[in-house]
Amino acid sequence: MKTMFDPDARAELAQRIQALNKGDRARWGKMDVYQMIRHCNQWDEWVLGKGRYASHVYKQSLPGKLFGKWALKVNTKDARPIGKNMPAGKFAIKDKVTVDLHTEKERWRRHIADYVHFSNDCFVHEFFGKMTREQIGIFAYKHADHHLRQFGV
Repeated sequence: MKTMFDPDARAELAQRIQALNKGDRARWGKMDVYQMIRHCNQWDEWVLGKGRYASHVYKQSLPGKLFGKWALKVNTKDARPIGKNMPAGKFAIKDKVTVDLHTEKERWRRHIADYVHFSNDCFVHEFFGKMTREQIGIFAYKHADHHLRQFGV
């Protein structure tokens, strides 16, 4: 199963990110390519504990406490990709944003590369709860893959 902690998987994602273009249209969902990249950058910063999340206090939501462990198991038990139209949670980007696509792609590629030094032991997913390093690697890969497939790369 692919994981963010595998150098080949990170290299594959970096190549796919590079292939994104401003004219790419989503195959599903409401985000445009700019919103998707902004979403993925914020999500990876949250998982990695970087930027504004460097001193973040992670907490699991009440619905997550009820269903999170089951959902985590379903999402990390095999190589099946994340399904279409999954909710983006607090990282949904609803406002129209226009960013320098090249800069944001490079930022995302740096975040992907940073998983080699993952050390955020405090990380607790808002829905899934506390995750093992292996689960984080698998789900982080699947999250990036989901959004790249959303835009056909």
